[in-house]
Amino acid sequence: MPDNYYIADQFSLLSKLMDIHGENSFKTRSYSSAAFTIEKLPGQLADMPPEKFVSIKGIGDAIGKKITQILETGELPLLREYIEKTPSGVIEMLQIKGLGPKKISTIWNEMSIESIGELLYACQENRLLLYKGFGEKTQTNVRETIEFYLKNQGSHLYADIESFALALDKALLNEFPDEQFTLTGEFRRQLPIIDKLEWVTTAPEQKIKEYFIAQGYTHEQPNPDHKPAIHYFRSPEGVLVNIYFPAPGHFYSTLFHYSSSDEFRTTWHAVTGKTYLDPGTPKYKSEEEIFEEASLHYIPAPARELEATITHAGKNPLPALIQPGDIKAIIHSHSKWSDGSNSLEEMARACIAHGLEYLVISDHSKSAFYANGLTEERIKQQHQEIEALNKKLAPFYIFKSIECDILNDGNLDYTDNILSTFDLVIASVHSNLKMSEDKAMMRLLRAIENPYTTILGHMTGRLLLSRPGYPVNHKTIIDACAAHHVTIELNAHPRRLDMDWRWIGYALEKGVLISIDPDAHSIEGYADTKYGVLAAQKALLTPQRNLSSFTLQQFREHLITRKKNRGI
Repeated sequence: MPDNYYIADQFSLLSKLMDIHGENSFKTRSYSSAAFTIEKLPGQLADMPPEKFVSIKGIGDAIGKKITQILETGELPLLREYIEKTPSGVIEMLQIKGLGPKKISTIWNEMSIESIGELLYACQENRLLLYKGFGEKTQTNVRETIEFYLKNQGSHLYADIESFALALDKALLNEFPDEQFTLTGEFRRQLPIIDKLEWVTTAPEQKIKEYFIAQGYTHEQPNPDHKPAIHYFRSPEGVLVNIYFPAPGHFYSTLFHYSSSDEFRTTWHAVTGKTYLDPGTPKYKSEEEIFEEASLHYIPAPARELEATITHAGKNPLPALIQPGDIKAIIHSHSKWSDGSNSLEEMARACIAHGLEYLVISDHSKSAFYANGLTEERIKQQHQEIEALNKKLAPFYIFKSIECDILNDGNLDYTDNILSTFDLVIASVHSNLKMSEDKAMMRLLRAIENPYTTILGHMTGRLLLSRPGYPVNHKTIIDACAAHHVTIELNAHPRRLDMDWRWIGYALEKGVLISIDPDAHSIEGYADTKYGVLAAQKALLTPQRNLSSFTLQQFREHLITRKKNRGI
């Protein structure tokens, strides 16, 4: 049964396609508004009788009938009409950030461009400059965004591919119960972006080939002489699957090879003199045996990335890495006070139900008007509600916070008098993201120097597979956070995972705390914390160095100590 997100997406796309076709703006806005309303509903439309959802403000009878069509058939006939009369390449342009329906209409109808490839070529030829609304800056932004988009085609967020990977893994084990199957490669290493899914197996090549073809996969074996044998498959959804078939007795050496990054394997070879795909490789009974033979402590697959990890494993066992169960709190969350879907009490009770000790509520600040950011007066009102809930829900505790915009000059969004009313402040950049490194560094460093900045939120502003982050000097940022007692967020939203895990090690060296935070805009968003944990494991983060793993008492003491250190 279609859920609210699916239904909202149908109306959102319909609104955009109608705009591209120049339809009545009143109609297009009504569908766009309906999409927004549906996405924010607390209950599922599928669970409501039609007479209930047609009474919801922003829906009404006409849109209600279309919702019923979607619920009954899985599609919206009017949307299908517009899709059929719009070139697929024009629809794909909606994936390019910075291109709204009006500009796409110009590109299609006036420039006669019907694909992203054509559009990129037109940018390279400066053709966009000939049309109203397309200046040099716009053309450059469109070109860079297309290049980034095309570079990442065929890639998937870990969170988006996870259920597919685990379902296929289960299906293979069920189909071939007497054979070994282990996920390897990017997925086993828990990379934020996955280009392909990979398995090592003892199953016969022909049987695996027959199985995948029967499931609708396409097949390719580019080099029959390659050792180990490799077969490539592509699912009907476009997911690339590689299956490796090691020689008898070489399952674990092959698994080790494909579960390690190129950098890790190169360093391993330099340290041990060994590689593991040669026919003469010893037969191991486990990956642990490989480490024992090399006189190195075991390194789990997610951490087999960097040279420094091997150096560490040669001296000491790896520390007990952070686990999802080590998270004691939700830090960085948004409620209905700004752009979240749930009330403060609903968010707090969801934390309690998950066994968490406290919640840091950090709605948007006033400059984020698009997200219903809090004015000074609304801050006072929210704080009153928090105080009442803390009495009602004790010993659970809600901390007063704000995700405060870092303004264009590096100042925070409120005066010190207002900032002093919060228990802690998360400072983040949300505006003017297209800036030089000098500009970005000025803004970030000035915000870090502000004594009220407790946590630096999503350091680079990146959106994986959608938008590269603004350029920063990571070492300088981390050094500044160390000097000013500022924690750095690992924003756990699977499309952010920002700061990048590769810089966590340097932050830990400098004594900087990390905070794995879900940036939750609903209670369902709490689950994203897991993806931050998976990324942090790659950098050997421990619960002791993660702020959201602090107990309530430890967290209170940390805030008190930090304020003393900053003289506030």
